[in-house]
Amino acid sequence: MSRLPSILHADADAFFASVEQRDDPSLRGRPTIVGAGVVMAASYEARAYGIDGGMSGARARRLCPQAVVVPPRFSAYLEASRALFDLFEETAPLVEGLSMEEAFLDVRGLERISGTPRQIAERLRRRARERVALAVTVGVARTKVLAKMASRAAKPDGLLVIDPDREAAFMRPLPVEALWGVGLVTADKLRAHGIQTIGQLERRDESELALFLGAHAASHLHGIANRHDPRHVRRGPRRRSIGTQSAFARGGKSGSDLDALLITLVDRVTRRARAANRAGRTVTLRFRFGDFSRATRSRTLAHPTAGTGAILAAARALLAAAGPLIERRGITLLGITVANLSDEAQLELPLEPRVDPALDLAIDEIRRRFGNDAIRRGSTSPSTPRHVTQV
Repeated sequence: MSRLPSILHADADAFFASVEQRDDPSLRGRPTIVGAGVVMAASYEARAYGIDGGMSGARARRLCPQAVVVPPRFSAYLEASRALFDLFEETAPLVEGLSMEEAFLDVRGLERISGTPRQIAERLRRRARERVALAVTVGVARTKVLAKMASRAAKPDGLLVIDPDREAAFMRPLPVEALWGVGLVTADKLRAHGIQTIGQLERRDESELALFLGAHAASHLHGIANRHDPRHVRRGPRRRSIGTQSAFARGGKSGSDLDALLITLVDRVTRRARAANRAGRTVTLRFRFGDFSRATRSRTLAHPTAGTGAILAAARALLAAAGPLIERRGITLLGITVANLSDEAQLELPLEPRVDPALDLAIDEIRRRFGNDAIRRGSTSPSTPRHVTQV
């Protein structure tokens, strides 16, 4: 394991709530809760009242009656997550995602081209503000567990670099539950045996810990308390499918509305596939109906493709086949997934030969340079702003 603090743990602050405050300026500076029945996320203004994720909505409203409660918008969170991970991948060659909004980044060997780990972390935080309009806290340390603990200590909207000669001083005073991976049950066991802090855990014999924690847990916790963590940053397995979805109120979509929405969803998925240089053969539509039942419809293509035209043609056929079900039950969600992915995305010729598949790549490039809203495919919105081009 390197003796240099070259592992970054980047974590967007109060992710769901921050996306809501980013997109609705009236929420900024106000206690904001995502989710009514159960709190999915709480802004830092809401957390000041003791509100946290997993709490019942009723209790949260009793703690802070003036809090604003908003429904979750998963499409917005997925888009923000993709933007964050694009930035992570741009920052470091090795990225290990932990959730939608956090990841480890290994920046070893980048000093000559990118600067010190601190400079890289500062640049990452600045670009997250500029490009995604979200605050990202970063911890920098020699090991993964220390980097995770550093980012937790630096929240919200902070940066903490733990140099090797400061590791012991940082860890020893902290309570045992500050160790990444120590939950309430394990913390209670440790406290029951007189172990309140990481420093006290560090001084206990591993064999003594094994008597009440078990051999594996004792070895792991004793090791990280003594600042031994051999785990490397590892890139996760490649995705087996790429998908997106949109939820809406029952009865709010006509046939033309659904087709326009389908175009938007297909465009989003195929653009992501092309960016990842992936191609898929199986197109699946997901439906949720007004009675909360669900259904899927799939079609497998002859060849892998990331072409918008070919996948849209298959998706439209699936949507038409599900038309009688939609008419009887109403629809509240439409989603699409492209699976059976392979490398080297091909732009399969669409069913209408007059459409040039190179158009997909041109649209991707325009959006890369000028933003996602710079150009849209036809029929994706009822009216077209003058500054937006449709194709």
